[in-house]
Amino acid sequence: MAPNHFERVRRICLAFPEATEKTAWGEPTFRVRSKMFAMYADAANHHGGGRHALWCPAPPGLQHALVEAAPERFFVPPYVGKSGWIGLDLERTSDDELEVHVAQAYRMIAPKKLIALMD
Repeated sequence: MAPNHFERVRRICLAFPEATEKTAWGEPTFRVRSKMFAMYADAANHHGGGRHALWCPAPPGLQHALVEAAPERFFVPPYVGKSGWIGLDLERTSDDELEVHVAQAYRMIAPKKLIALMD
């Protein structure tokens, strides 16, 4: 049976303090205090992407490094890629790795008081 990638993403994203889910542009997004830190891209729905993916912000330079090192796992997503966001192919991403990238994205967006709750 194929893994339910959306349920994986939802479980990980909503584990962070004050994280919420909101549908935008026809896809589930994950936010903290109305600021988006992740977006799920369904293989069938999202602009013909053809893969189950998660898009999230990344620190400067990380997008290029990941895409260059592992283009079968990471990609530059449309629209937000120009702002340094990364796309993760969920078929090729473990839960542990997914959690690392989501935590990094959350820390980039969340207020310091909420980040302190993680530490």
